[in-house]
Parts: sequence; C-alpha cells; structure tokens
Amino acid sequence: MAPTLFDSPPKPGDLIEIHRGVYQHWAIYVGQNEVVHLIPPTQMDDDVLGLGNLVQYLDSSHAQVKCEKIWDVVGPHSYEVNNLLDHRYQARHPNNIVRDALKMVGRMLPYNVATYNCEHFVTRLRYGKPESRQVNNAVAVGGAAVAGVAAVALGAALFASFLKHSNDDDDD
Repeated sequence: MAPTLFDSPPKPGDLIEIHRGVYQHWAIYVGQNEVVHLIPPTQMDDDVLGLGNLVQYLDSSHAQVKCEKIWDVVGPHSYEVNNLLDHRYQARHPNNIVRDALKMVGRMLPYNVATYNCEHFVTRLRYGKPESRQVNNAVAVGGAAVAGVAAVALGAALFASFLKHSNDDDDD
C-alpha cells in the first residue's frame, strides 16, 4: 500500500502513526523527511501484515531509538499524522520535542509492549507523559472480555444452583 498523501505535510514534533495491519507503530517527525522511533530488534522486513514483527515486539525487553527516513520506516504500509492527545495535553514546543528526540538516537531503552512501547515513547516526547492508546484499548477490551466471561460463569452458577434447588424441591 502506498503511503498516505497529506493536504499538509507533517511538521517537526508531529506524531506519525504507521498502520501495520494488526497494530500501529509510532514515530515522531523531526524534519527533513526523517522520524525518530523506538523499535525492538526485528529481522522480518518482508512481513506485510506485521505479525512477525509483532511477535518479536511481544518478546523484546529492550529497543533502540533510531532516526531514519520516513519511507524506510513506513515501508509498504500507510501512515498519518496523529497528534492523538492534543485535546487532552498541551504539546511541548516542537524545537524541544525534536531536540530531545534526536538526543536519544542510538540509545537502548527498556521495552515492554504493555508498559513502555513506541507509542509511550513518542507521547512522552510530545506531551511529557507516556501514554499508549493501543494498550488502553486492549486493557478495556480485555477487561470487557473478562467481565463477559465472569458474567457467563456467574449466570451458569446461578442457573446450576436454581436447577439443584428445583430438583431438591421435586424430591420432597
């Protein structure tokens, strides 16, 4: 899939959301068609859906901060500017975002898909607060699924109890 074309190009300090099938990868635009991003080691460059990379992300405990051309990071996927938390937080000044992002290039950082991933990395740079909508959504969906399973289990237990008491009453 070709990269997304914009009415206006990304500006330094913008968050770049890269759509990789089942998940999104995040980077921060620093100008000159370059982005800084946090990425665990991967070897599956031809993985169109990103499933192989996702498995490696889940298994990684560290990641490297890289500065690369946006097209090299996006690859065959699409992307968009998505300053997703601008409605909630004041964005830091673009010069400070870019300066701090570039200072981190080459560093290895602790990585955890749930507690500190590429989205946490870029939101911390832009807003001063690490946050991941993907993780928050997964927790909400997982919580709803657990609640659903618990409700079914409770319903089954109540039904079984009702049947037992009904059978006990029939025996009298």
